[in-house]
Amino acid sequence: MLVPEEGPAAVLALKDGTVIWGRGFGGAGTRVGEVVFTTAMNGYTESLTDPSYRGQILVITHPLVGNYGVPPDFESRRIQVEGLVIAALTEPSHPRSERSLHEWLQGEGIPGIEGVDTRAVVKRIRGSGVMAGALSVAEDPGDIDPEALLRAAREFDYESVDLVRPSLGPATMGVGGHHVVVVDFGIKGGIVRELVARDFKVTVVPWSWGLKEIMSLRPDGIVVGNGPGNPSAMEDGVELVRGILGTGVPTLGICLGHQLVALALGARVNKMKFGHRGINKPVRDLSTGRLSITTHNHGYAVDPSSLDGTGLRPRFVDVDDGTLEGMVHERMPLLTSQFHPEGSPGPRDASYVFDEFRAMVLAGGRH
Repeated sequence: MLVPEEGPAAVLALKDGTVIWGRGFGGAGTRVGEVVFTTAMNGYTESLTDPSYRGQILVITHPLVGNYGVPPDFESRRIQVEGLVIAALTEPSHPRSERSLHEWLQGEGIPGIEGVDTRAVVKRIRGSGVMAGALSVAEDPGDIDPEALLRAAREFDYESVDLVRPSLGPATMGVGGHHVVVVDFGIKGGIVRELVARDFKVTVVPWSWGLKEIMSLRPDGIVVGNGPGNPSAMEDGVELVRGILGTGVPTLGICLGHQLVALALGARVNKMKFGHRGINKPVRDLSTGRLSITTHNHGYAVDPSSLDGTGLRPRFVDVDDGTLEGMVHERMPLLTSQFHPEGSPGPRDASYVFDEFRAMVLAGGRH
C-alpha cells in the first residue's frame, strides 16, 4: 500500500476488490455509497449540493479541483454526496470564494481523497459499471481497515436504499400571476430559480403530500423535479404522478420526474451501466433538429421501446448513444426532460424548455 508521507490518510475500497490509498481531506470518518463519475470541468459546488447525488461517492475526472474555492453557488442547503474522489486538491484563488474546498467538506463531515489516478477509477467503472464503494479518512493510517471497507462496500445496495428525504415545505417563492407547484423529491434550487425568473409564483411541496393536498393549492402548472434513487422502487411516487397527470394540469417532469412520468403511464425504466453525469452532453430536439449541450446527472433511463400504447413519444435524444432524453404526450399537456434544462452548473442551451412549459401553462393546458 502507498501511504501518504504527510497529512491524513484515505482509502477508497470498491466492491470489486480494488483498494486505493491516497491523501485525505475534508471530514474524518467512513462513508459508503455508489461510486459514480462526472466529466464536468467546473461547477463542483453545484454538483456536491445536488440532491440527486445522495447515496453516491463522486469521482471528478478533471485533474485539478478546488481552484476557485467555495463561492455561494449551491443547489441545496448542504453537501449531498457521501464522499469525494479527486486527483489533486488545489488552494483557492478567486474573489467569490468564501472558504476552501477542504474547509467546506470538513465543516460538513464529508470525507475526501486526493492523489488518486481518477482515470483508472473511471476506466474501471466504464468497464464494469457503477459499483458500491467505501471511503475512509483518518489521521493515523493504522486506523483504516481496508478489509472492513471492502465488506461495507459489498454489503451496500444502492437499489434498495430510500434516499428521498422529506423536505421542509411547503415554501412559496415569487409573486407571479400564475401558480406552479413543484413536487420535491430532491429538487435543485436552479429549477426553482428558472421558474421564478419566468414570473411564476412557485410553491415547493414535499412529495409525500397527497394529490388532494397538491390540488388544494389550485396550481396552474406542476413540476415533478429531480431526486436520487431508483425510480422503479418509488411506488408511492409513481402513483402520485399518475394522479397528477390525470388532472390535466400542465406538467413538466425533469430527470427523476421524467422517469416517474414514464413509469406512471406504463413505460419501463432501466439502470444504465455507468450513467450520464457532466455538463457537456449533446441532445437533439426531434421537433426542430436543434442541438443543445446540456447538463446531466442520471443513472437510469426510460426504455424507448416501451412507449407503445402509453401516449408518450420521444422529444429529445442523446446524440452520443441514443438515450431517450425527453418526451411529450399525444393528448396531455406534458413535457419531460431527462437532462437538466436549468444547467447549474453548465450551459443554458436548453433553458427554452422552461419557456415552452410557461407557454403551456399560459394556454391553460392546450397544446
